[in-house]
Amino acid sequence: MKILHEWREFAMKGNIVDLAVAVIIGGAFGKIVSSLVEDIVMPTIGAIGRVDFKSLMIQIGDAKILYGKFIQTCVDFMIIAWAIFLAIKLINRLHRREEAKPAPPPRQELLLEEIRDLLKRR
Repeated sequence: MKILHEWREFAMKGNIVDLAVAVIIGGAFGKIVSSLVEDIVMPTIGAIGRVDFKSLMIQIGDAKILYGKFIQTCVDFMIIAWAIFLAIKLINRLHRREEAKPAPPPRQELLLEEIRDLLKRR
């Protein structure tokens, strides 16, 4: 029973829960980016010229080597990686703006400054 206790202690650590949440959100974000690529980006690029490589193949006997599908997967990966890069860059930019704003001094500090100024005037 000691192993079950250790497992429970391990599974309930904050890092594991954070990781689980990240995986779930990452999966949902992956679906959004995949939809962006398949439904918006690729058709837009396809309007310019041929972009669908999936039909490219070589047939050797009964075997079909679908090298076009591999190329299409690589193109999709590059677009998805670019979209994630831009999203992270945007998040970092927004985060830096929040950090750049100076925090107002605590109320106690303001009161001490007022007291100091009053004492200087005397």
